[in-house]
Amino acid sequence: MSFIYGLQSAIRNCIFFRFNLLTHWRKCNTLAVTSLDCHQVQINRIVNKYQSLGVNQCDKLTSLPGTFHFCRTFNNKSTECLSSVKSKEIWMITQKCTAWNDSFSRQQLTKEIGVVPALSVVRPLNHFPVRDTRHFHTSPRFQAAPVPLLLVILKPVQKLLAIIIGRGIRKWWHALPPNKKELFKESVRKNKWKIFLGLSSFGFLFVVFYFTHLEVSPITGRRKLLLLGKEHFSLLSELEYEVWMEEFKNDMLTEKDARYLAAKEVFFHLVECNKDIPEISEITWVIHVVDSPDINAFVLPNGQVFIFTGLLNSVTDIHQLAFLLGHEIAHAVLGHAVEKASFVHLLDFLGLIFLTMIWAVCPRDSLALLGQWIQSKLQEYMFDRPYSRTLEAEADKVGLQLAAKACVDVRASSVFWQQMEFADVLTDHPKLPEWLSTHPSHGNRAEHLDRLIPQALKIREICNCPPLSGPDPREVFRLTVKHYLEESEKEALNITVKKQKVDTLPIQNQKQIPLTYIVEKRTDS
Repeated sequence: MSFIYGLQSAIRNCIFFRFNLLTHWRKCNTLAVTSLDCHQVQINRIVNKYQSLGVNQCDKLTSLPGTFHFCRTFNNKSTECLSSVKSKEIWMITQKCTAWNDSFSRQQLTKEIGVVPALSVVRPLNHFPVRDTRHFHTSPRFQAAPVPLLLVILKPVQKLLAIIIGRGIRKWWHALPPNKKELFKESVRKNKWKIFLGLSSFGFLFVVFYFTHLEVSPITGRRKLLLLGKEHFSLLSELEYEVWMEEFKNDMLTEKDARYLAAKEVFFHLVECNKDIPEISEITWVIHVVDSPDINAFVLPNGQVFIFTGLLNSVTDIHQLAFLLGHEIAHAVLGHAVEKASFVHLLDFLGLIFLTMIWAVCPRDSLALLGQWIQSKLQEYMFDRPYSRTLEAEADKVGLQLAAKACVDVRASSVFWQQMEFADVLTDHPKLPEWLSTHPSHGNRAEHLDRLIPQALKIREICNCPPLSGPDPREVFRLTVKHYLEESEKEALNITVKKQKVDTLPIQNQKQIPLTYIVEKRTDS
């Protein structure tokens, strides 16, 4: 749920540069969930028992609707549908509004939830663009700029150089005789203003460099630092894609698999309903469904989408899946991979300065190593991970807006994270503080989405989506959990009473022995 930390060897006679910038960003659970399938079994059992959602076993079945034909009704008059809305952010994302048919309401979805055999009736929709989802075209490798690749290769060299320079300064200072040390200190005192002017000039140039590399993020309008261009980043995306395809080549579902078709239907419906956003329409999206129990999905910057069957088994309806895929689309559209890489490189540059100072000041190598470790952890937990959580929250916000434009029941978005949080409680999964994670906690994500849902509902209304029918899924989940907890308490109480009866049974038998029998026994002895 950091980037470009090194190179790793790939497999099968092919050597790929494996970049942890992209790998950690995507595989470390863009959904911030790494729970096993068995965690979801209890949630599925609860929903199946009390909510009648028909959730199936985790490993082989998928709890998706059996019939969900996306009958979109384009509103030709809705290009200016948000002119009355003051929020520029909503206007930017909802210039083109679409609507689903009433048959895609939550009430029918709840009734039509079925198992994978039911999904086999799903067919590609005529109104969706026909795409070859396994054919991938890239520009020739020699056309890709090697700037990010050079940065990745030079990163360990830069750290080593900083250590050598810092250690060299320390040894040079220790080797100086006392009189020369005093002369050097006196020279520094005399030229302190020149030194201050030089450092100030360096700081000014750094600030100018920073502000000249700021760009406006699409949709949100947020200013962000970009040191790498998207065209430079294409080489990393291509190499990352090759690594993942090599790793998952034996686990890919076929294009005829019902789970693949279901995920494809949902994803391309989102793309079609948001194709007025240039960053979405310009990307050639390709779907890959991986047969893996991991609750995960991620999108590479070049449009390669990887969805795990563990995620399909975890969602209780199509609305939750649509929101989660919208979250991943938002990562690609907002360029979070490039932004995070730029931020990490900036931190690394500043870290080299502190690293050199640490090795120059510490009297021994052991203390310098300890200081280097402390510096790296402070950088990670004070800057790197909070920034990742910020990007995740932004992707949640934009993904919810993309789902609202597709007429999804956005109220289901927060329910998914409530389910994940409840599953962790049931399985006694250790709950780490949020500041230790690259993703917001499940509870905080649910609360954040609940605050954004009213705005998303307005987007649905403006886009002429059919009104939501049926109960609020958040209230349904709350009552379901309450009912489950009450039943669990009753079962625990019954078990305790039965255990007490079993424990007191020998005592009761002893009291039933006649007193005369005991006296006779004693006299005989």
